[in-house]
Amino acid sequence: MPEIHSTAIIDPGAQIAETCQIGPYCIVGPHVVLGDAVKLHSHVVIEGRTTIGARTTILPFSSIGQTPQDLKYRGEPSELQIGTDNTIREHVTMNTGTEGGGMVTRVGNGGLFMPGSHVAHDCQIGNKVILANNCTLAGHVIIEDNAILGGLTGVQQFVRVGRNAMLGAMVGTKHDVIPFGIVMARPTRLDGLNLVGLKRAGVPTQEIQALKKAYDVLFTEEGGTLTERMDEVEESFGGNGTVDTLLEFLRVETGRPILRPDEY
Repeated sequence: MPEIHSTAIIDPGAQIAETCQIGPYCIVGPHVVLGDAVKLHSHVVIEGRTTIGARTTILPFSSIGQTPQDLKYRGEPSELQIGTDNTIREHVTMNTGTEGGGMVTRVGNGGLFMPGSHVAHDCQIGNKVILANNCTLAGHVIIEDNAILGGLTGVQQFVRVGRNAMLGAMVGTKHDVIPFGIVMARPTRLDGLNLVGLKRAGVPTQEIQALKKAYDVLFTEEGGTLTERMDEVEESFGGNGTVDTLLEFLRVETGRPILRPDEY
């Protein structure tokens, strides 16, 4: 039997794994599914069509699976899907999806969501993502694997943040952020590559060196369009894993500009 505190309110329709722990004053709604060894500390509210994967821990005063903050939402049965091994700390909010965004907000595995962070409707969050304190994502944002977003950072709707990117504290971006990039605030700008993160991820030195050269061609050399420089990089460095990832990201047409080293 799951370990449920006497003050918790669990709807009979909720699906609770036998190994779950639910602390004092938690509320779990009728369409919620909690996987093996999910732990809810006190005062956690989980509503909506929300599925939470195994071994995820949620700390006090988080509100998970509430309706989207979208005026177009009309009560459609959208979902929030959270993966395994996540740590969701105090006062975190995550909303379900909308019809306009595919009906599902997704959070991957192994993430850390620090106090006050917000994942809005229809966001697609990869694995091992870190949102620091009071980091907020607007609707339809895509955050790829291993990205780190600093405290008080805000990401505008429909923006993409590539894998292994790092955004510093108090960044506000309406532009897509390239994989492996570093972004600094005041003014917001692309500030090079996340070399420390690449090394920690075990990327071979040869790949990192090729990526640095590709970055220089794309963002520091003068002359030609970005598309022309991408073609040049592909011809010179194509077949390198990290460079190919960067080019694939850049070639996706989203209507959003790519954040560059220039100020904006």
